[in-house]
Amino acid sequence: MPKQENTADRAPTPSRPHMPEYGLLDAAGGSGLFPWSHVSERMAKARNYWVATTQPDGRPHVAPVWGLWLDEAFYFSTGKRSRKARNLDLNSGIVVHLESGDDVVILEGVAEKVTDATLLARLDKAYFTKYKVQMVGGDNPIYTLRPRVAYAWLERDFPGSATRWQFGEPNG
Repeated sequence: MPKQENTADRAPTPSRPHMPEYGLLDAAGGSGLFPWSHVSERMAKARNYWVATTQPDGRPHVAPVWGLWLDEAFYFSTGKRSRKARNLDLNSGIVVHLESGDDVVILEGVAEKVTDATLLARLDKAYFTKYKVQMVGGDNPIYTLRPRVAYAWLERDFPGSATRWQFGEPNG
């Protein structure tokens, strides 16, 4: 699989998501469109994240994980025989979202295994700072998600805050 470019290098432009049945306001209405920093700040600050993958029979699988937001990408580890890892081995499509339904952030894209030793050392250090446990060790995979599409909104002003970012396809 080709290496994805850094999300920060792709400078997404915010827009309203296409949801005609929800009465979304124009881009200037309500709270307006969020800047990308809205997503980045919430992803960095969160402790728990929900990861959705697809099982071999097409059913969804969702599980909470700890993770890191670093260099505009999300990183998490899982057991090599976990349902998440086995799903990602067959279908790398993934959705990650935060816990809140009131201050929403949702990321969609493709998960890739991290193998670069320098990056793994950075991740391990940051993970230990955040959770007081090591991220790297044994043969459990570490994955990254650089979003292809992201959404955010505040429930109290959903029609006026719903924001979508779409990134170009990697290497294209």
